[in-house]
Amino acid sequence: MLKRAASLTSPPRSRAAGFTLIELIIVITILGALAVLALPRLVDTEMWRLRAFGDDMQSQLQALQRRALTQRRPIIATITPTGLSFAYVNGAAIAVLPCPATSSPCIAEPGTRSITFNHANSGSSLTSAAAALTITVSASGYTQAYRLEHETGLFYLLP
Repeated sequence: MLKRAASLTSPPRSRAAGFTLIELIIVITILGALAVLALPRLVDTEMWRLRAFGDDMQSQLQALQRRALTQRRPIIATITPTGLSFAYVNGAAIAVLPCPATSSPCIAEPGTRSITFNHANSGSSLTSAAAALTITVSASGYTQAYRLEHETGLFYLLP
């Protein structure tokens, strides 16, 4: 008799609480759409592209300076507002480094400037300005300056 009285007073079992499969699929679809459409607009990737361009520019200039010295051939680096191009003195092209497509022009200084690595097979570098060149990578609120030294061809990041 005691058992029966206890079962009468216990609350009835309820259904398990939670989300249905359809509700979960709708939420995942909405989150996916937001991730594809809204997130790239919220996260500015332009700064990363310009920083990568600056790093590529630095590595290309250093690599081509070494190449000019090891091959004992002068190499000219031409700097324009839309990127850099590299060629031997006879005009044979070596490489091109354009600005990122979304931020061209990305070099703030106007006009065309150049540096010749291993000028006249002397091992020295010669800039078109006969002085150190400042190259400023700038677009979309990002600005970073680099210095390309006359005679040594040393290329480094300015603070």
